Amino acid sequence: MNIFFLLLSFALAYTPPEEKPSFSQMEINHIRVTTPGLFDNDKLLELHLEQIPDTAYCFPLPGGKVISPYGRGGGRHSGIDIKTCAKDTIRSAFDGIVRMSKPYSAYGNVIVVRHSSGLETIYSHNFKNLVQSGDVVKAGQPIALTGRTGRASTEHLHFETRINGQHFNPNLIFDFKERTLRKECIHCTKNGKGVIVKPATKKTAGTS
Repeated sequence: MNIFFLLLSFALAYTPPEEKPSFSQMEINHIRVTTPGLFDNDKLLELHLEQIPDTAYCFPLPGGKVISPYGRGGGRHSGIDIKTCAKDTIRSAFDGIVRMSKPYSAYGNVIVVRHSSGLETIYSHNFKNLVQSGDVVKAGQPIALTGRTGRASTEHLHFETRINGQHFNPNLIFDFKERTLRKECIHCTKNGKGVIVKPATKKTAGTS
């Protein structure tokens, strides 16, 4: 009888491990994928950066300097290159879930973090990834070390922002000179197979 109560107490005290988010093989293995259900109910998605507290975001490479801007090379450069020193700590920009973490073509070792807003941030050319697909990460958490894996001539972080698989200018999210978050609302409008991303139009005084 004592054994029965002992087993019962263990059963009542046991907390099953939290299940990891379920991603498709396409989501785990590729960068440019659509986010399921993101634009199912509305063609407009708003990123309310102005509502994010200071403790809920982090510049991805604190102390880093931009060495290559978005759109360089006739618009082919899909992100911003940030440099400090080799094996420096790369941090998650916001709370989120790691969707992808693996070597990937010219990106080298890459991490894709999906955030609750629908935004995805990409961190690549890493010397080493510190997180795996399905991991929950917090803003500022170390996720990788800077490297030059993939197509890279020097150790740096290639940082991208994407919505529904489409990259857009990370300068809409961060002020890269000041290394701060832009406190404004960003409109992401579904347009055919693409997405138009731009700051929300601010109403002027006297207009309704």
